[in-house]
Amino acid sequence: MPSEDAVRKSYDAAASEYAAHIYDELRHKPLDRRLLDELVQEVNCRGTVCDIGCGPGHVARYLREGGVEVTGIDLSPRLIEAARRLNPGIRFEVGDMRSLEVPDAAFAAVVAFYSLIHFDTEQLRQAVRELRRILRPDGVLLASFHRGSERRHVEDLWGVDVNLDFHFFEPDQINTMLTEEGLPVERITVRPPYIGFEVETERFYVSARRPAEND
Repeated sequence: MPSEDAVRKSYDAAASEYAAHIYDELRHKPLDRRLLDELVQEVNCRGTVCDIGCGPGHVARYLREGGVEVTGIDLSPRLIEAARRLNPGIRFEVGDMRSLEVPDAAFAAVVAFYSLIHFDTEQLRQAVRELRRILRPDGVLLASFHRGSERRHVEDLWGVDVNLDFHFFEPDQINTMLTEEGLPVERITVRPPYIGFEVETERFYVSARRPAEND
C-alpha cells in the first residue's frame, strides 16, 4: 500500500490537473450542495468549519460563500498553494489528518469529502479519532465515501504518474467505526454516480455528531 509520502508526492505532482478538473465539480453535484447548505444552516455563527483534505479549496469556497468561517487542511503542499491562489481570504494549511497541529475542540464542524478514502481500516480509525478530537461537543462530521469493498490502485491521474490506493467502504462499516469512536451517526445518504462528471462509483455521505458534554 502506498505510504503517506507517496500520497503526498502523488497529489503534489497532480495538483495542477486536479485543480483544473475538480474545482468546479460542485456545480454538477446537487446532493453535495444540498448537504453543504444544510451544514451551513446548522453551523451558522457557532464557529469555524474545517474542510479536511481540502484539495484546491472548492468545498471551502462553497462554505464561505454560504456565510460560515472556514479553514482548509490538506496533506499536499502543492494543493494548498493552489487553494490559496484560487481562494484568497480563506486560510489553508498543510497537515496530516491523523496528527493535526490543531487544538482540541477547535471546530464546529468538519467536512471530509473523499479525503478519507486513501486509508485502510486501521488508518481510517486513527483519522476518525483525530477528527473527533478537533470537533467541539455537539460538532458535526460530514464525510463522503465510495461504496463497496474493493481497493482500487491508480497509477495515472489525468495523465500524471501517481501511486494511490482508493479504499471503498460499506455504510455499515463506517457507521460502526464512527459509533465506536464516539461519533454517533445521524444520517447516511446513498446516491448513484453523476455520469460524465465523476468516476462512476456509488457514493455515500455520513453525518455524525460528537455528543454534547452533558450527554
